[in-house]
Amino acid sequence: MSGTGAPRPGRPWPLGVTAEEDGLNVAVFSAHASGIDLCLFDPAGLRETARLPLPEHTEGVFHGFFPGLAAGQVYGLRAHGPWDPARGHRFNPARLLLDPHARALCGRVRWEGPNLVDPAHPFACDPRDSAAFVAKAVALPPVPPAPEGGRPGTPWDKSLLYEAHVRGMTMLHPAVPEAQRGRFAGLSHPRVLEHLQRLGVTAVELMPVTALLDEHRLTQLGLRNYWGYNPLAFMVPEPRYAGEGGDPLAEFRAMVRALHEAGIEVILDMVFNHTAESDHLGPILSMKGLDNASYYRLRPDDRRRYVDDTGCGNTLNLAHPRVLQLVMDALRYWAALGVDGFRFDLATTLARGRSGAFDAHAPFLQAIAQDPVLGRLKLVAEPWDVGGHGYRAGQFPAPFAEWNDRFRDTVRRFWRGDEGVLPDLGARLLGSADRFEHDGRRPWASVNYVTAHDGFTLADTVSYARRHNEANGEGNRDGHHGEISAGNGAEGPSDDPAVRETRDRLRRAMLASLLLAQGTPMLLMGDELGRSQQGNNNAYCQDNPISWCHWDGIMGQGGGAGEEAMIAFIGRLAALRREHPVLRRRRFLHGRVRSPSGVPDVQWLTRDGVLKRADDWRAPHNRCLGLLLEGAAGSGKRRQPEGNEGGREAMLLLLVNADPLPLPFSLPRPGGIAGWTCLLDTAEPEGVPAAVREEGGTALVGARSLRLYRALREGDEEMPA
Repeated sequence: MSGTGAPRPGRPWPLGVTAEEDGLNVAVFSAHASGIDLCLFDPAGLRETARLPLPEHTEGVFHGFFPGLAAGQVYGLRAHGPWDPARGHRFNPARLLLDPHARALCGRVRWEGPNLVDPAHPFACDPRDSAAFVAKAVALPPVPPAPEGGRPGTPWDKSLLYEAHVRGMTMLHPAVPEAQRGRFAGLSHPRVLEHLQRLGVTAVELMPVTALLDEHRLTQLGLRNYWGYNPLAFMVPEPRYAGEGGDPLAEFRAMVRALHEAGIEVILDMVFNHTAESDHLGPILSMKGLDNASYYRLRPDDRRRYVDDTGCGNTLNLAHPRVLQLVMDALRYWAALGVDGFRFDLATTLARGRSGAFDAHAPFLQAIAQDPVLGRLKLVAEPWDVGGHGYRAGQFPAPFAEWNDRFRDTVRRFWRGDEGVLPDLGARLLGSADRFEHDGRRPWASVNYVTAHDGFTLADTVSYARRHNEANGEGNRDGHHGEISAGNGAEGPSDDPAVRETRDRLRRAMLASLLLAQGTPMLLMGDELGRSQQGNNNAYCQDNPISWCHWDGIMGQGGGAGEEAMIAFIGRLAALRREHPVLRRRRFLHGRVRSPSGVPDVQWLTRDGVLKRADDWRAPHNRCLGLLLEGAAGSGKRRQPEGNEGGREAMLLLLVNADPLPLPFSLPRPGGIAGWTCLLDTAEPEGVPAAVREEGGTALVGARSLRLYRALREGDEEMPA
């Protein structure tokens, strides 16, 4: 160890490598290792220059302080202990291991040599050194936290989420300089920010941005993991999002600042359910070699193999306190960088206890809820995994919100014209109280969406009746086989004006259902641009124009009237949602609270303008409904309605017609109502209502469309449409 002093015991905390004024403190957890070495490398990570045993061991943590070492040092770890897969142990000092608390990387994992396990002898100890084939960590100086005052702090009930991919968002954006496309810097370009603001987006939910590994199978096919759900390091921004020679951490922080300055929050999709080390045939890269029996859940009947509740080969063991500590450290790290919230991939896995059963009071859920920093952020669970009894939608506790796939399926079925969907649609439009109204949860806990990264885009939902995943190299067997979709006159692209008009009309109807429903709406990147994946509903490995956003249509390079109209339409919906708190109530609506004039907070109406009866809901061919929302309900002396933000809140009327023909609706006239003015008509490309005739108090609602009306109370001036 040239130029340095003798190692000192150092501290067992914080875990990882901490750069201090006169050296590096190193602390690594392993409950079963007999020793751990710190391995130093030259700046390029090519040559190992020293191998230094950590001199002290305290409560399962090996640690030491190394004077003379500094930030910028490239390093790895080697763990000593038994090679005994039958007991769950895979210690092999020939494997150079990545620090689970690494915050920067040097080099990359190469699918060569010892990273390829021999399937004929998967449990044999391989003596070949892996240092030349793996990524190393780089010690960083302490990172100053982002200023707290810079966060937008948008309340849940005013939030509009937008699921996006850092690379796919800008790879084809002509206004973004070519060197910035596909990078954190591209996502913070002024033209991209302006686009999000036009849509009314308040938060981007970014698909995984932590360092990842492309699976060996994909590299053999000339593909790579585009989505990013194969984590290598939980605290390292993915280097490919900073470009060759870029600084991923600096670019990430600059992106967060730019989004915050635009009033947009940043939510990260985090993958803590599994790692890139995969199953018993996967490589030993980090935790598998540091303490396999602690970090992963192993099969009780064969500890050589892994419990696979994720479908990705292994399952991280968050029931272990040190593994939970790693996850919490990672979350606090990203929060200190300014991140406003997290979406947890396959969150059921994270809430499985030692027995493997889901527990709504699992340590992971409780630790986050009680954390003074994390508990104040936006927390979103994907409430399922592929393990036993893994579907847990609606069962997560406060303060978690959840992806509501029931909303997606119901809205798609309804607008496809399926029979018997009406009762379920009613529940979804009011925030899915049947799922989320427990333990003090609010309507915003339902994250409503019609499309997400997993499945068809909105354009493909109305253009394809079946999946077309041939490009993935799996014989079109991958991806969900039961997409709720329809070609509406053709399978795939069509030049028929009637087919195109029907598809656009259905896109608008589904988007309006999304943004006018109670709960938290989430849009999918590119749905406003008509983005198609050519019928691919599992484009996880398509890092190419199949997945990327195409911007030419709205950048003056190819017309784009349809895309511009759709952007304006979504912006109009977002504005209506902002302007009318009755569309985003903070408590569930059940028709029990009344206005001073006696009108309930919610009423369901038939096309005749009268209250729906049970038979009306059950009629299988009924594809129409009216929804009356009384904003003034609860505004008497007893209680102010939550969501009534000053002034007298409007009464709104939503008329929905999924029938293939235009149908008349009778407009109701509750007490004190002088008439109605139309705010939105999805039959029109931008949603701006044409002249609406109300002869005899009747409105003709177009085929496969909906209208939103505002009541004119006595003495009100009519609002312009």
